[in-house]
Amino acid sequence: MLHYLRELFYALDFASMSAAVLRVAAIILCMTVHETCHGLAAYALGDPTAKSMHRLSLNPLRHIDWLGLALMFVAGFGWAKPVPVDLRYFKKPKQGMALTALAGPVSNFVLAFLALLACKAILYMPYSDGCGLAFSFCYYTAILSIGLGVFNLIPIPPLDGSKVLAVLLPDRFYGTWMHYERYGMVVLLALSFAGIGTGVIDAAINGVYYAMSMLLGMPF
Repeated sequence: MLHYLRELFYALDFASMSAAVLRVAAIILCMTVHETCHGLAAYALGDPTAKSMHRLSLNPLRHIDWLGLALMFVAGFGWAKPVPVDLRYFKKPKQGMALTALAGPVSNFVLAFLALLACKAILYMPYSDGCGLAFSFCYYTAILSIGLGVFNLIPIPPLDGSKVLAVLLPDRFYGTWMHYERYGMVVLLALSFAGIGTGVIDAAINGVYYAMSMLLGMPF
C-alpha cells in the first residue's frame, strides 16, 4: 500500500496543479474586485444596501457563488453573488443603475492593467521560483480580468452591459427589460454551449489585451 501511494505521489503533475491553483485564485480575485466595485459605486451614488449587507469587502467568501465559480471552468463563464442594489436611493434610477453596473467591468480593466504592469516589473527581477509563480498569477489575473470585463459588457440581461444599454430605453420599457434578467442566464448558457459569439468575444479580449500590452511596452 505504501509503495502504491509513493508511486501515485510521484505521478502527480505538480506543475499543472500549481497552475490550476493560480488560475482559481486569479478568478476569485477578479470576481471579488468586480462585485466590490459594484457595491462601492452604488454606495457613492447614495445606496447603502451593499454596505449594510457587508458586501463592500475584498473578502471573497462574501461574493463567491460556488455554482457560478464551477461554471467558469465548465462553460467558460460564471458569476458571483450579485451585489444588492436599491434603485430608490438613486436620484436618477436608470443612470445610477448604469453607473453601478459599469463599475464592475471598468474595475476589471483597471485590475488587468495593474496586473500587466506587475508582470513587466517582475521581468526586471532576478529569476526565482517565487518570481515565476508571481508572474504566472499576475498574467492569469490580467487575462481573466479582461475576459470578465468584456463578457459583462454584453448587452444581455443580467450582464452589466444590459443595464448600461437600458439607459437608452424609454421608461415604459425599462421595467420590462429588467424583468427578463431571470431568463438571460439560460440564454447565455445556451449560446456558450453552442459556441455562438465566442469568436467575437475572443477577438475583443485579444484586442483589449494587445492595446494594454502596447501601452505598457510589453514584449508579449
